[in-house]
Amino acid sequence: MAIATLGVTVLDCPDPRALAEFYAKVLGGTVQVDSEDWVEVIGERGRVLAFQLAPGHVPPRWPSDDGSQQFHLDFNVPTARLDEAEREVLALGAKLVEGDEGGTRNWRVYLDPAGHPFCLCAH
Repeated sequence: MAIATLGVTVLDCPDPRALAEFYAKVLGGTVQVDSEDWVEVIGERGRVLAFQLAPGHVPPRWPSDDGSQQFHLDFNVPTARLDEAEREVLALGAKLVEGDEGGTRNWRVYLDPAGHPFCLCAH
């Protein structure tokens, strides 16, 4: 028997509303503002991604030989839409930090506007 069930995933950031709006556009979710310190994106099947105010937020260093990425999010995209999805996330403020090595891998790595790494994975 499980000890617990997975609740919400929370990202620390300097501007919860702005980062929630970024991810709502990426995932097609709805932004729900609980307070200026806590904003959620309600996504597919009720999944929740939350954003918590962290005034001293320091983004993870990625890539880094001496540091850790802490964690990252993977988003599945149909293979035929990968280039289009990349253009869309870049237009929203993401930054490409590692490509798919000329098509030899099925993922690309980006940083969101607050510096958290995420991947678009061809699926």
